[in-house]
Amino acid sequence: MRPVRLLVVTAVAAERDAAAAGLDPITAPAPQPLPGYALLRIGGGPSPGRLRADLLAGGAGPGAAGAAAGTALTAAALRHEPYDLAVAAGIAGGFAPRAPIGSVVVADRVLAADLGADSPDGFLSIESLGFGTTVHRCAPHLGKSVARALGAVHAPVLTVSTATGTAERADALRAVHTDAAAEAMEGFAVAEAAATHATPFLEIRTISNPVGPRDRSAWRVPEALAALRDAFGALRTVLEKGATPPYA
Repeated sequence: MRPVRLLVVTAVAAERDAAAAGLDPITAPAPQPLPGYALLRIGGGPSPGRLRADLLAGGAGPGAAGAAAGTALTAAALRHEPYDLAVAAGIAGGFAPRAPIGSVVVADRVLAADLGADSPDGFLSIESLGFGTTVHRCAPHLGKSVARALGAVHAPVLTVSTATGTAERADALRAVHTDAAAEAMEGFAVAEAAATHATPFLEIRTISNPVGPRDRSAWRVPEALAALRDAFGALRTVLEKGATPPYA
């Protein structure tokens, strides 16, 4: 039986390395060729086990994340080794009280919260303009299993191009997306890339700060990175011992 092929896309190296430490706390990831990027691999050697994970710090924001994920997914397809699952991951802001600092969120769907156009009557989504979609649903059964294993909130995660820094903006997002648990900047873009390859998708976020007024002194980044490491340890257990592809 071949190993499960997993792609993990984060914004920055610290998030990538936390995920890697959770997936394999002993073996250092091995660099892999990928034009324009530093791709790291766990597993895939002579005795790969049940999981082979490629990890990629693609950059902050939807543009960088979409380009990185698309490059990795296309390269894998050209090798005739498509991924079984793509995961956008990292730390994020949480909507209190649903996702407090230190909690874990597994998305049931990802939403592009600011993709569209402004107008005198308010915000117009890209869907209302007839140009695309603002929602991607995550692998449902796997998402529930992973959320249960992590003790995580299973709810929507918003993707924004400009991180929220005021109470007014946080309230405006809550008013539209009443069930959202977290805000980040990459998930929707990775989901778009995964959808073009018919690759199932998840987003996993650990909460370092509340969505609202920007106060770096209140952020708990080390704790959120440690939670991300632990979350990927639990994800590995789910993938190796429980769920099997296809995940859609």
